[in-house]
Amino acid sequence: MTAPRPTRDQFAALRAVPTRWADNDVYGHVNNAAYYGFFDTAVNAWLIERGLLDIAESPAIGLVIETGCRYHAALSFPQTLEVALRVEKLGNSSVRYALALFAEGEPEAAADGWFVHVYVDRTTRRPVPIPAPVRAALETLIVA
Repeated sequence: MTAPRPTRDQFAALRAVPTRWADNDVYGHVNNAAYYGFFDTAVNAWLIERGLLDIAESPAIGLVIETGCRYHAALSFPQTLEVALRVEKLGNSSVRYALALFAEGEPEAAADGWFVHVYVDRTTRRPVPIPAPVRAALETLIVA
């Protein structure tokens, strides 16, 4: 049995992302690889906008170590998508995000997925605890 499609109320944050001509594949819909780019954009933009990630200077950075996606309905250019975000699990040095892609205004997700960031030292690439300000902000993305 397939899990039900996620709905908007199951997420803490939402970001509009326009599709691009290059996102479509030869079948006329957004290629599956583009979905991961939408997920990555939503998470990293959320962190950057809150001053929690400086892509050139932050001493601790989150590296993606695991990702997955389930597809429910086709999306295509020129749609605007809404990427929904929440934190599913917050560990010492890792965070698992749940994400969903919605066609603009649609109540059910066209796709849903996850990815895991492990925080590492920028130089050594060894795991480090999630910085306190980042952890505090990520806690606001936890949906009960």
